[in-house]
Amino acid sequence: MTQTIFPVIKLANGIRYEIDIDKARLDLAVIHGFLVHSHWANGIPLSIVERAIEHSLVLGLYRDGRQIGFARIVSDRATFAYLADVFVLPEERRKGLGRWLVETALGHPELPGLRRWLLGTRDAQGLYAQCGFRAPAPPFAFMERLDEAVYDQPPPLSRRRGKPGRLLVSDRVSY
Repeated sequence: MTQTIFPVIKLANGIRYEIDIDKARLDLAVIHGFLVHSHWANGIPLSIVERAIEHSLVLGLYRDGRQIGFARIVSDRATFAYLADVFVLPEERRKGLGRWLVETALGHPELPGLRRWLLGTRDAQGLYAQCGFRAPAPPFAFMERLDEAVYDQPPPLSRRRGKPGRLLVSDRVSY
C-alpha cells in the first residue's frame, strides 16, 4: 500500500469529498452521535470518544466540508494496527466512500510496512474483503475480554482528574 498525503480529495458529480487526518477538523458531535447508537460502541460516553481520538490516528471523511464519516487506528506504528470505529453516515453510503476511507487508512503515512492489520465487523465483511482483509486461517482465532457494562459505570478515579495513575488527596478514602 502506498503512503497517502493528506488531505485527499475526490470530486464526484460536482461534490467535493475529502479525507483528512487533522484532528482539529473532526466534528465530535457527528462522531459521538453515530458511535453512541452503533452496535459496537452503544452508549459510549463523549469523554471516552474524546480520549480514544486523542490516543489514536484518525481519519475524517467530509462532503463539501461537512463530516460524513470517520475511521480510527490504534497502532504500535511498527508491526500492527487495529482499524476501529469505521463509519459513513447512512445517507452517504453506496457511493464507494467506505472503501475509499478504508483504503486511505491503509496508506496512512505514519504506518508504512505494517505486518498485520486487524478489525472486527459484524456485517461489512464484503467491504473489508475488497480492501484485502480476510478471516484468519485456522486454527488461528481471536479472543476478547469484553465488559459490556463499562459505560454504565463512572470512570476509575485515576482517569477522572489529576495525572494518570495518581489519586488526588480529595480522592483518598479514610476508613
